[in-house]
Amino acid sequence: MNFASLLEQVRDTSLAGLAADLSEENLRLIRHGDFPRRLEQIGQLPRILPSTTDFSDQVAIGSPADCDGAVRRELCRQLMEFMPWRKGPFEVFGIRLDSEWRCDMKWSRLDGEISTLEGRKVLDVGCGNGYYCFRMLGRKAAQVIGLDPHIPYVMQFWALKSFVQDANCWVLPMPLEQFPARSGYFDTVFSMGVLYHRRSPLDHLLLLRDCLRPGGELVLETLFSEGGEGYSLIPADRYARMRNVWFLPSIATLEAWLRRCGFVDMRILDRGFTTPTEQRKTDWMPFDSLKDALDAGDPSRTIEGYPAPARVIITARRPE
Repeated sequence: MNFASLLEQVRDTSLAGLAADLSEENLRLIRHGDFPRRLEQIGQLPRILPSTTDFSDQVAIGSPADCDGAVRRELCRQLMEFMPWRKGPFEVFGIRLDSEWRCDMKWSRLDGEISTLEGRKVLDVGCGNGYYCFRMLGRKAAQVIGLDPHIPYVMQFWALKSFVQDANCWVLPMPLEQFPARSGYFDTVFSMGVLYHRRSPLDHLLLLRDCLRPGGELVLETLFSEGGEGYSLIPADRYARMRNVWFLPSIATLEAWLRRCGFVDMRILDRGFTTPTEQRKTDWMPFDSLKDALDAGDPSRTIEGYPAPARVIITARRPE
């Protein structure tokens, strides 16, 4: 995990404080058991130079011709050790990492509908293994920074980045709450699949706002529930087998939250139900998935009896 190039880019900016957060001394304080093991595994990956990359239509690194069959089989075995792969899919030297989520489907819903990313500085909050970060580079973003506190997902990104070290995208092992406050640094901020995991959704929206420059755009994707302004579903315990779901606001409530947090120009890009075509078990994520969280007799309900997951993508802007 070499952050030298990023730290040079932000040295004289409002993100200069990252130098301390990402110092070797602080990184050694990460206590997650997977961290040293994953670092060692990344060090053991073959050093293959990709002849080509494609982040525009997919996330593809290299081609099958860049290595022989024996190296490819060993690389496949090594990458499978990083399971479960939740976000993707990825193509790596001819190996298809078929993740649980078909993130390309979500990307297609917002691609072309949001403000151009060309030349922009972009933040992706809760980015997981950085799938969307690569797609943002494919739309010619000048710089992409992803944040995620879950070390196994962060290390998946760094395993992939080991093959494209010059790519100007970075996933940092930290939550938004640890990121430099009120930076006003980014032109676009993404928060996809995060809001409903926050105990204080308005605090999350305020932090997102303060990361944006005046006039910058927020791209927000979240679970929602049907209802009027002021309504939010609060699960009694689990929702679709997930423990950490706190609020599923109605779209009207979500818009009211955004207004209260100082955003303007809200625009709904897409809304619809998550289907097992988009989220499912695969060889790269062989554990329970969406189908196991829905009522077998009535897939319009979760196994807890709540409405099945529905998601909305909405954009908003920090005022000039």
